[in-house]
Amino acid sequence: MPSILLNGPSGRLEGHYTHNTKAQSPTALILHAHPGHGGNMNNPLSLKLHKLFSDLEFSTLRFNFRGVGKSDGEHDGSEGELADSAIALDWLQNQNQDSQEYWICGISFGAWVGMQLLMRRPEILKFILVSPPVGKYDFNFLAPCPASGVVINADKDPLVEVNLIKDVVKRLNQQKTINVKQEVIKSSDHFFNNNEHKVIEKVKKYCDSQKN
Repeated sequence: MPSILLNGPSGRLEGHYTHNTKAQSPTALILHAHPGHGGNMNNPLSLKLHKLFSDLEFSTLRFNFRGVGKSDGEHDGSEGELADSAIALDWLQNQNQDSQEYWICGISFGAWVGMQLLMRRPEILKFILVSPPVGKYDFNFLAPCPASGVVINADKDPLVEVNLIKDVVKRLNQQKTINVKQEVIKSSDHFFNNNEHKVIEKVKKYCDSQKN
C-alpha cells in the first residue's frame, strides 16, 4: 500500500494507493470523514475499507483532504474538498485507463462530498455511503441521482436523524433504473467505533451482489 503525493488544487495531497494489475479491474476512491471530528485517511474504517476493496481486486485510492495530515492547504468544508476529490479521481483514472467501473465510497462528510462528485462525473457507476450526514448537509442536489448504490447507517446515530436517511433512500428509489439499498447496523454510533467490521461485512455483501 504505497504512499503517494498528488498535485492538488492547493498543493500536495497525501494518499495511499493499491494497484490491481488485472485487466479492466474496477477502481474505488475512498473519502474520509470530517477532519473536525478527527476524520482522516488512516482512521480504522478508512483503512479497513481500503483493504476490503483491494482484496476484492479493486485498484483503491484513499487520501487526506486539504489541511489533513501531510496534505497542503486549509480545510474548506465544501468546494475545496470537492476539487481535491476530482483531482484524486483524475489520478485514479490515469492509473487505470482500461477500467470500466469507478466506485466512490464516502464516510460521513466524505459521503456528501462524494455524491457531489458523482453528480459531476458520469463515469462513477456505483456509490457506497457510510453514515451520510443527511440534515447536517443538503442532499437535495440528488435529483435525479445517476447511479445506484448502498447506504449504511447506524440505528442509534446521535448526529443524524435516521428517518431523514430513510427518506433520501426512498426518494432515490423512485427513479427508474436506480436501485439504492439501505443497510442499518444496530447498536452503533455515527463512526461505528469498534464496529467497523460490521460495516465491512455490509460493503462486501453489496460488492458481491454487483458482480456480473
